[in-house]
Amino acid sequence: MSVTAKSVRGKPVGDDYSTRSRIAAADEGVGLDELALAARNHGMPLEALRYDLTPVGLHYLLVHYDIPVIDPAQWRLDVDTGVGSPLSLNLDDIRARRRVTIPVTMECAGNGRARLNPRPVSQPWLLEAVGTAEWTGTPLALLLRDAGLRDDAVDVVFTGADHGVERGIEQDYQRSLPLAEAMRGEALLA
Repeated sequence: MSVTAKSVRGKPVGDDYSTRSRIAAADEGVGLDELALAARNHGMPLEALRYDLTPVGLHYLLVHYDIPVIDPAQWRLDVDTGVGSPLSLNLDDIRARRRVTIPVTMECAGNGRARLNPRPVSQPWLLEAVGTAEWTGTPLALLLRDAGLRDDAVDVVFTGADHGVERGIEQDYQRSLPLAEAMRGEALLA
């Protein structure tokens, strides 16, 4: 995970390179990559909305790339803010930090994307990418402060261990969160 105010993956913010590759042409049907993605993922049956917490096994699942093989004894979380004191934590370090458990309703940002025009190329969700679970983790804000958060930081960029090819472009799985959201008390590293 890193915090940046300038760019994501070395490309200027607003560069249309990623946009061009993720939008289907007007006459483009659902491709084999999308069918493969849909086959390995599942949405939550909407009947499960009647439960306060989504039953185990019914929460939606979205796996973009192959699931990496990780050795828990060797795994590290690197938190680098560009200044301050970068952190490199193992699982025991993270588990030793203050823990909080809260119920969280998650909805994929792509929920409903199957109805968009132009259509983004990805998992063809209708309404089923939602679920509520109890999550236990350490507050993200404390972790960022311990790493020496920059005064000019605006985003937290999370880079996963999963790596793959999407529409012919090799990439790491990354997502960002505005700093104001990352600093909220309910934002957890879980």
